[in-house]
Amino acid sequence: MDMQGRDMKTRVALVTGGSGGIGRAVAERLARDGMAVAVHYAGNEERAAEVVECITASGGRAMKIRGDVASEADMAGVFDAVEREFGGIDVVVHAAGQMVLGTVADYDLDTLDAMLRTNLRGTFVVDQLAARRLRAGGAIINFSSSVVKLALPTYAPYAATKGAVDAISLVLARELRGRDITVNAVAPGPTATPLFLTGKDEATVDRMASMSPLERLGTPDDTAEAVAFLAGPARWVNGQVVYVNGGIV
Repeated sequence: MDMQGRDMKTRVALVTGGSGGIGRAVAERLARDGMAVAVHYAGNEERAAEVVECITASGGRAMKIRGDVASEADMAGVFDAVEREFGGIDVVVHAAGQMVLGTVADYDLDTLDAMLRTNLRGTFVVDQLAARRLRAGGAIINFSSSVVKLALPTYAPYAATKGAVDAISLVLARELRGRDITVNAVAPGPTATPLFLTGKDEATVDRMASMSPLERLGTPDDTAEAVAFLAGPARWVNGQVVYVNGGIV
């Protein structure tokens, strides 16, 4: 027994963006920890179905559910469906996001608006619903990024959206006083996912891998390990941005 007497196997997690990359690793890790997992996706149902199949084949409980994270109606429907299927929600991991790079001087403002809608409004929508509906003993884990503090050229638009995620997370942790719900953000560094690797040449990837004292890119499992800690045993870690980047400063 854990979590103030509640069996971990009864815990339910909703993972947005759970159909690929870090989100998939998180969904599969939480399932291995005994949680029932709702795998949220925006467009690729086939990949979400693969994650669910992987979890259920290993004896876990999982479902797939579609929704636009920036739509309050869509996401209310997602929360409703998960509660109907599993009886409630204890953990929300908001991993869904977009990353489009470019310099401030040349960045397309329509692209900026689209990224703000997904990364900032999407976080606000998901966190608002989680704040209203999570059970006591719950955890909200948002996804920030190490680029917020690294100030890398071409990352300003993306980093700006993730700085907003930090602000939402830290304030919400304090607003949920008395609810026994933790709120934290994880801030991965360069991680070997399609989101990170797309559009980068080998030299750029090698240079970014060398930034860490561990001299490698992160893996989705590296980040999933940190999320699993915050989602389960880490009941005294609250209102924090946890950098998961191998020591990049």
